[in-house]
Amino acid sequence: MADTIPANISPLYPLANAKGTDLLCELCQKPAFIQCSKCRVTYYCGPEHQRADWIGIHAKICDELAVLRKPVPFLTSEKDRREKREELIQQQLRMIVITRTTGQKLLFENHFEEAVPAALQSLKFAIDVHGSSSVELVPSYLILGEASIGLQRLSQAEEYLSQAQWTVLKTDNPSNAIKSQLHRNLGLLFSAKGDYGRALENLAIDIFHASDEYGTEDIRVSGGYFSMANIFMYKNKQEIAYDLFGRVIDIWYDHLWRIVQAMTAPPDIPDGLGEVVAEITQEEKEHLDEAQQAEALKILHSIYSLLVETSEAVDSGSEAESVWESRRMYTAKTALCLLMLYFVLGDREKIGEFDSKTAELLAAAGLGDSPQSDEDATGIAEHYRHIRAALQ
Repeated sequence: MADTIPANISPLYPLANAKGTDLLCELCQKPAFIQCSKCRVTYYCGPEHQRADWIGIHAKICDELAVLRKPVPFLTSEKDRREKREELIQQQLRMIVITRTTGQKLLFENHFEEAVPAALQSLKFAIDVHGSSSVELVPSYLILGEASIGLQRLSQAEEYLSQAQWTVLKTDNPSNAIKSQLHRNLGLLFSAKGDYGRALENLAIDIFHASDEYGTEDIRVSGGYFSMANIFMYKNKQEIAYDLFGRVIDIWYDHLWRIVQAMTAPPDIPDGLGEVVAEITQEEKEHLDEAQQAEALKILHSIYSLLVETSEAVDSGSEAESVWESRRMYTAKTALCLLMLYFVLGDREKIGEFDSKTAELLAAAGLGDSPQSDEDATGIAEHYRHIRAALQ
């Protein structure tokens, strides 16, 4: 996040505005009294909303807004006007991706208040491109709804999710991706209200649609399993919860391992083609966007902390210890997941931390350098050695 707020505020005097010109706050739509002196096209009711917008999204898009919101020049040629419109639409579509990805990233980081400005900007751009009743607005409503859930503003969350649900219902053949996102957010809302039966029902629908859209092993399915597991954990149904957490780890493990393989494999470039082609090929390989990085950090650290806390709580020689032994491999696998994640992110300090933790947990689980009879265990040990070699 952009924690440093620049001194780029200029005062506005509403009475001095041109007749018929109402300058409104970017966040609350009340009369504006200050503006961003950098882009000069965004206005706020006061410093608090300016600061919230800057931290949430404006720092990222200030320069782009200055271009997008400037008056369109008069063009005499129909061809020029059509090209200008298409250029504007492409810029707005790009801004939708940036603002939504930022909003989702902030949600995964539990920065719910800061996610609101990003979601509002994405909603404005979506309305400009698709109109006010399009299903393409739904992801923005869902970010606003989830932010409201995180802030415990459940009535407001219901309003956003009702708008999203109504839009989906009146849309012919909405995508499985949209239906998955909607039911995941409904599951979170019902969970926050303590209605765990309806929460689990909606999360099951989410998983069904996400699996249909992306495949059962895709990371975009894992969030539904993770939310389900948290509910079962709260209901003290730990065996079900741990099974679901294990499913989440398996999905992320396979995804991260594919990225690590792509990063460490020599580029497969035919003879005669240069380094530029190699770089382009590398960029096209599987990767994580900002929101997926934040999601991985949240999910994997949450599960890892839970598994470690569980192991520390087990009394030596107790019946619970035998149960914990069966989960020991998953603790090592989760640590290796985090090692792979930080390898992908290039965080040297965290790589060192989880290299040590992974080695310790693999040894404790009997998955060190010795050959293993269990195929999964053997794979984990081999993958760890592969990463260790890449770090040399």
